[in-house]
Amino acid sequence: MPDLYTQQEIFDTLSELIDITWIAGKKNANRRFRRALSWSDRSTLIGHLNLMHRNRIQVLSKYECHYLRRLSDIERIQVLDDIFNWRTGAVVVSDDIEVSKEFINRANEQGIPLFISPINSNDLITSIRYYLANMLADKITMHGVFMEVMGTGVLITGESGIGKSELALELISRKHRLIADDAPEFTRIAPELLLGSCPPMLSDFLEVRGLGVLNVREMYGDNALKASKYLRLIIHLKRMDMKDRQQIDRLYGTRDTRNVLEVDIPEFILPVATGRNLAVMVEAAVQNQILLKSGHDASEEFIDRQRDYIDNNVK
Repeated sequence: MPDLYTQQEIFDTLSELIDITWIAGKKNANRRFRRALSWSDRSTLIGHLNLMHRNRIQVLSKYECHYLRRLSDIERIQVLDDIFNWRTGAVVVSDDIEVSKEFINRANEQGIPLFISPINSNDLITSIRYYLANMLADKITMHGVFMEVMGTGVLITGESGIGKSELALELISRKHRLIADDAPEFTRIAPELLLGSCPPMLSDFLEVRGLGVLNVREMYGDNALKASKYLRLIIHLKRMDMKDRQQIDRLYGTRDTRNVLEVDIPEFILPVATGRNLAVMVEAAVQNQILLKSGHDASEEFIDRQRDYIDNNVK
């Protein structure tokens, strides 16, 4: 079930990132925001006051405030009834505009958070939309080691004890970078884009059987770590017996896709066996994936070359 955030939690997050103050409407501070949003909903999460096309968070700039001041008392009360209702998540007054007692009283009566900020409305909307989209986005924690290999975000998966951390350690020694060990968190920040990062509790650490927990930053320096990366490829380590290995497609290998938060991620399955240099194979898989994305498929090119040879030499 997706996490839900209270108004207080959302404000605490925003106040650490932008200049914003909560001045009224705190009685429902534990009211919860729905986290899972469709992509069509995200653009209407926050915006300037528009009573025709409603936003969850209403932003009032100097233009909207000037419009309200020009209304008659009856008209203004009707508009305030529309603004401060159960469908509104919060009201934000931008541009350091002085807030009237009428606004403060209405926010307190209805329990709708009323925020103020010195930031101009356009920049404020952009900032809040960015931070809330990430905060309310779909998230998933996956078991594996998340690495940056040749500039590509690669998740290494496989059953416990198969050697994921040992492989990660060798890749780090080959100048690739660790993002997260054991429990990387992935956030769907766009319809076809997953951003992977490390939970703060696990940051800098890598557990290797026989060595225990290693501090990668202290051992290899800051350049051995990366804060986050887009997930572009999954490498799944799998133990295979001789019969299974003989069934692997000799031309295409074992390619597949894995659906993560409704995003299809390319996946290579690498057989684990004594004497195989998995670090080199991971590097080759990443380089091959880069070539595939640019339109170069070695398997298809090899088939085409064979076909041309047969056409030209077999009569």
